[in-house]
Amino acid sequence: MKYLKDYREGDRVYDIYLCKHKQSAVTKNGKPYDNVILQDKTGTMDAKIWDPNSAGIADFDVFDYIEVYGDVNSFQGALQISVKRIRRCEEGEYNPADYLPVSGKNIDEMYKELLDYVGSIKNPYLRGMLEEFFVHDEEFIKVFKNSSAAKSIHHGFVGGLLEHTLSVVKLCDYYCKAYPVLKRDLLLAAAMCHDLGKTRELSCFPENDYTDDGQLLGHIIIGTEMAAEKIRLVPGFPPVLAAELKHCILAHHGELEYGSPKKPALMEALALSMADNTDAKLETFTEILGSTKENGWLGYNRLFESNIRKSRLEE
Repeated sequence: MKYLKDYREGDRVYDIYLCKHKQSAVTKNGKPYDNVILQDKTGTMDAKIWDPNSAGIADFDVFDYIEVYGDVNSFQGALQISVKRIRRCEEGEYNPADYLPVSGKNIDEMYKELLDYVGSIKNPYLRGMLEEFFVHDEEFIKVFKNSSAAKSIHHGFVGGLLEHTLSVVKLCDYYCKAYPVLKRDLLLAAAMCHDLGKTRELSCFPENDYTDDGQLLGHIIIGTEMAAEKIRLVPGFPPVLAAELKHCILAHHGELEYGSPKKPALMEALALSMADNTDAKLETFTEILGSTKENGWLGYNRLFESNIRKSRLEE
């Protein structure tokens, strides 16, 4: 199959993709059309069905696999597909692994590395709480290993939550070596727990969309509640330590305007927020650069509030 990332303006499309989104709309002239988002493991692309009632457009729903025939054009600087024909595909015509974005790193190896960090925690209460999540809770482990870290901004792929969590833990471990005043056990435990709530904030693939709890509460509150649940399973867990761990989770976005209910009041909470922001921003930039072959300016990016481009230094 030809992956969506490989299409260029003027290309002809004739392949099978996952329907990620479908919405009916009307043009300014009152003519109906459908907005569709197609997905494969390399990303997504907008598509337009300008004549949804034509004989060549078969009935299909969101999360169906559909054979698409059409042309790639450019609209306001972004590629989209003008669809001529669609056929709903049956099981056996496609391999689901081709349509879900997956981490480029080995998920089992990353998880083993994360478990090594769990094993390095000396505080028996924090280690016990972490083991309740990452060793004993098989249902949580399965969801955690397959969850994304975001719907679209960064690490929006299977294994993305694990990859992001491990990266944040590694950054925090470095901080502890550079700034020995940091309490390593507290910081690393908080790093491993900071995005626990995303396992409930976002639904599983192929949906990867906000749940009701995700919309109403958000992953910071959900994750704090999840940590509290496991803390109660560890006999004698010190209340002050529990409060400090939960504070780190609550403050890990750093600023109130970024969704944190609290601003960092502990050095460990500040370090965690910086590590989280660093990995999120650098991964976002990495994904932007990976999605284009352009070497020039890529235009204005709202997240970075700047025009961006790839460095020109030759390796």
